Amino acid sequence: MLAIINTPGGPEPAAIREVAEPELRPNEALVAVHAFSLNRGELRLFQVRPEGWRPGQDIAGVVLQAAADGSGPSAGTRVVALTDQAGWAERAAVPSHRIAPLADNVSFGGAASLPVAGLTALRSLRHGAPLLGKRVLITGAAGGVGNLAVQLAVRSGARVTAIVGSSERGQVLNGLGAAEIVTDIAQAQGRFGLILESAGGASLTAAIQRIEARGTIVVYGNSSGEPTALNFRDFAEHQNARIQAFHYFTSEPEERFGADLALLASLLADGSLKPRIVEHSWRELSRIGPLLRDRQIPGKAIFNIDQR
Repeated sequence: MLAIINTPGGPEPAAIREVAEPELRPNEALVAVHAFSLNRGELRLFQVRPEGWRPGQDIAGVVLQAAADGSGPSAGTRVVALTDQAGWAERAAVPSHRIAPLADNVSFGGAASLPVAGLTALRSLRHGAPLLGKRVLITGAAGGVGNLAVQLAVRSGARVTAIVGSSERGQVLNGLGAAEIVTDIAQAQGRFGLILESAGGASLTAAIQRIEARGTIVVYGNSSGEPTALNFRDFAEHQNARIQAFHYFTSEPEERFGADLALLASLLADGSLKPRIVEHSWRELSRIGPLLRDRQIPGKAIFNIDQR
């Protein structure tokens, strides 16, 4: 079968090559991958992983062979799934507890946008639950995670302030229910019970100034690459506020992946969640990757695999 492998010594960082078929464990299903998404964090892995490493976490497709232990969906089921790696291939082995079925009205491209970005958005927001009536600030709101976080927070009854890199990037949030869309935390009104922070550096420093007493700042990224200046005297006016380090993969028990993916897939099916995606052939990965890195892709980068 064909798969994408890491080629750090070649003319491009990744290439499509023939590889062996997956070997299934008893609790793994074999999925024919129709679409996958590329996350910005995965671009950095190409620079540090060895020759031949196989990337890929976000996938959507059809179950070809159900898990031998009887768990998970049956053959022929349309699914969204999360893999540790090696998902960018014609076929992938996936633990059954990391698979969720898809409604017929959900596209593979839309579903493939959900696992990493959707789980990060959903699980980071849980640190502020209940959200009804809560003031929530989300940095990087035009990105893959931020866009979904805005929608999920609004749906849960929060009053959302979205921080975007530019007014042009903010246009992707029009109609999604954010009360404010601004380009700097300094422009936001008031303080917040929950802040989702992904930029780091000066952005995180500013976020500390805007958290309410007993509020929570969930830090799930550092896209700026800058160090953050922290002065804990800044918390004097925000008593019992906290900074919560976050990673979607370990934030909740392993067995919850399937349930959370199913929740996100159901919201996509009923129209409550509208990920912004841009679709390409998987043969264009090397061309699209640098555009995603430089934030020139207005949404989640989705790659479709030719079905042979």
